[in-house]
Amino acid sequence: MSDGTPTHIGYILDGNRRWAKKHGIPTYEGHLAGYNALKDVIDATSDAGVKYISFYTWSTENWSRAEDEVRAIMRIIRRLFKVDIKDLVKKGYKLEVLGGKEKLPDDIAKMIDDAEEMSRNGTRATLAMCFNYGGQQEIVRAARRAMESGISSTDLTDEKFAEFLDHPSIPPCDLIVRTSGERRLSNFMLWRSAYSEFMFLDKLWPEMTAGDVADILEEYKKRGRRFGG
Repeated sequence: MSDGTPTHIGYILDGNRRWAKKHGIPTYEGHLAGYNALKDVIDATSDAGVKYISFYTWSTENWSRAEDEVRAIMRIIRRLFKVDIKDLVKKGYKLEVLGGKEKLPDDIAKMIDDAEEMSRNGTRATLAMCFNYGGQQEIVRAARRAMESGISSTDLTDEKFAEFLDHPSIPPCDLIVRTSGERRLSNFMLWRSAYSEFMFLDKLWPEMTAGDVADILEEYKKRGRRFGG
């Protein structure tokens, strides 16, 4: 955008479990607090004029976590797709879910389709939810789609390949923000992060507020992006 506001911000939501441990409460309460913080961050980011907001909620590697934690997170996910989606639609958001359908319970797979259909006319901002997602896996899915389309190797350019990604209308990330002090991508948006700016915050995700979003955007506007030039 001309005023320096990014078009697409990606959030890596890290630190829910550490926040719960820090406060001496069950892990589930940490994930629930993180979910509530996410809703505030989304609204603040959208209010600032950002039109695409992606967030990493569940990676393909997360299935290896303890069974009770997986069940607890799936409860939150079901709540999002079945209940809270109505509020997102009312606010004018469009929800698009990036990730594979493998390993997903049948009811959640259907909820994803229903939620995307219910919100497809939203114009306030597009929420790109990365769920059962991995950046490498997305690229493999795109390669399979390209091969299945019959495109020739000589016609396959960077721009053409991007058309086979999950929800290809979602543009590259201008900025990726990760909380909890970790400084890595963890398989998030690998194709769309080629020229992203990065910010790594020491605070845990449930501690994020609208004020943090304002600070992030202020810092972003100070950066000079050169795209290799």
